[in-house]
Amino acid sequence: MFDNYKNKFIPFIVPIILILFWYFITDGIELFSAYILPSPVDVVNSALVVIENGKLLTNTIDTLFKVFSGLILASVVAIPVGILLGWYKTLEDLCTFVISVLRPIPPVAWIPFSILWFGIGTFPAVFIIFMGCVFPILVYTIDGVKRTDKVLVESAQTLGANDWNVLRRVVVPSTVPYIVSGLKVGIGIALMCTISAEMIGSSSGLGYMILTATNLFDTGTTVVGMLVIGLIGLVFDFVFTKAQDRIFW
Repeated sequence: MFDNYKNKFIPFIVPIILILFWYFITDGIELFSAYILPSPVDVVNSALVVIENGKLLTNTIDTLFKVFSGLILASVVAIPVGILLGWYKTLEDLCTFVISVLRPIPPVAWIPFSILWFGIGTFPAVFIIFMGCVFPILVYTIDGVKRTDKVLVESAQTLGANDWNVLRRVVVPSTVPYIVSGLKVGIGIALMCTISAEMIGSSSGLGYMILTATNLFDTGTTVVGMLVIGLIGLVFDFVFTKAQDRIFW
C-alpha cells in the first residue's frame, strides 16, 4: 500500500520543487521584480481576481469552444479522407504532393488570410485550429489504414466482402487507435494555435486575456492564463491516454 501511495506522489515532486524555487527567487531573495516574474503569491491573488470577476471562466469557455470546433471540423475532414487515401493508392498518389506542400506550413502563417476571410472573432481562430489539426489527424489515419493486418483484409475479401464492407468492418476498427493518437497530437496543436490566433485576431479567449494582461503589465494574470492552458492540455492528454489504454487493452 505504501508503494502505491509513493507512486502516486512521485509526479508531484518536481512541480513542488519548482514552486518552492520560484517562491524563493521571487518572494524570498527578491531576485526578480513582479513585472518581470510574478511570485506564486501574486499569481494566486491574480487568479482569485479573475475568478471572482468571471473573466477566467468566460475566456476559458470561449477558448474551449474554439478548440472543440476546430478539432471536430478537422476530424470530419481528415478521418474520412485519410481512410480513402490509405486504402486507394491511386488517390493517395494524386494528393501526396499537395499534402506534402501544405503540411509543413505553420498554422499561424494562415492568420493574415483568416482575418481577411473571416474578420475578427471566433471564425478566424477556428480556421487556424482546423489548419493545425487536420494534417496530423490525416497522416495518422493514413498510417493506420496502411498498418491494417493484410491477413484480415484478404480473409474478408476471400469470404466475399466488397471494398465498403472491408473498410467498415476491418480497416476502420483497426485504424481507431491511430486516429486517437492523431487526435491526441491534434489537441496540443489546437491549443497552441488558438492562443496564437486569439492574441492577434480575436477579442476573447485565454490568448486575448494573456495579451491584454501583458499590455497592462499584469504579469500575474498572464501566468494564470498560461497555467490554465497547461491544465487544459493535461486534462485532454489524460483523457486521450485513457482512451488509448482502453482501445489497446
